Amino acid sequence: MNEDRELESDGGSDHVMEAYRYPDGSLTYPGHPLGPGGEEPTGTVDLSEYVAEVITWTTSTATPPGVRQPNTLAIVEFDVEGEPVRAIGQVTTEEIEIGDEVRPVYCQELREPGAGIREPASQEWDGFRFEPVE
Repeated sequence: MNEDRELESDGGSDHVMEAYRYPDGSLTYPGHPLGPGGEEPTGTVDLSEYVAEVITWTTSTATPPGVRQPNTLAIVEFDVEGEPVRAIGQVTTEEIEIGDEVRPVYCQELREPGAGIREPASQEWDGFRFEPVE
């Protein structure tokens, strides 16, 4: 099925939604230098290859500068070989329900780079949104 990737990047241009795997089998997203058991990660898993289930969602109508309005967000849970891992992110549609299946889709700009108070070059603007699976 899916094999863990090494922590060192091969410099490829593929977009990955990278969760860290730890010696006890747990996964975290985003990755952390130490896992729940206090140990360093042993590998990574690309969550963009998995489907997740919506645990809960909300729609924000008072968004930060440059973020679409309204902005629907969801907490989703992936099942990676029996190990759960949760993530939060924007949803591609306002039509979402608890229990829906979603997949991560890469988005080059999650917000308008020139709309914030920070220098656009100082931040990354890409990431993943969740799209309902039909």
